Amino acid sequence: MKINLQDLPYKYNDLEPYISAKTMEFHHSKHHQAYVDKTNKLSEGTEFLDLPLEEIIIKSSKDVQNQALFNNAAQVWNHDFFWQSLSPKGDKKPSEKLLKMIQSSYGSLEKFKEEFKQVGSSHFGSGWVWLILENGNIKIENTSNGDNPIAHNQKPLIGFDVWEHAYYLDYQNKKPDYIDNFLNNLINWKFLEENINL
Repeated sequence: MKINLQDLPYKYNDLEPYISAKTMEFHHSKHHQAYVDKTNKLSEGTEFLDLPLEEIIIKSSKDVQNQALFNNAAQVWNHDFFWQSLSPKGDKKPSEKLLKMIQSSYGSLEKFKEEFKQVGSSHFGSGWVWLILENGNIKIENTSNGDNPIAHNQKPLIGFDVWEHAYYLDYQNKKPDYIDNFLNNLINWKFLEENINL
């Protein structure tokens, strides 16, 4: 089963001024495409060849011999999920039901954003910030490199890319500003709610 580069759910320039068309085109057509190509190449002639992407990730995650395949396959999935976590014209605030869940876990929407920003800003090296659903609560976690929640049997709700290639053309060393714009202008609350089944 060949893995393909998924189309974005919006145009490259739809996230401006928060993420530029140049960043989006480079990120999607170069970085994401490279992970797709490498996953297909590393799967050739192996037991992984005909597996769906999620099965490749889960099966290779604990296999030291296939760490390169895991890293690339997970990055394909992570980016697919990340693109859906962004919305060019979504609601600026969560629904009342979602807001209550956030308040239950973090006290307030503001405290949730502060925690998310702190986790993302302090993450060392390349990686991701995730919202996951755990025991009915929303939880913020981070992973390094291509690691992701599905490799650990967790339920992802939102994925946010904190690799430098995701923001450096637009923000240089101002990663906190990139995170602020995601939380205040681009986060796809509807996608999050759909993943919780609210």
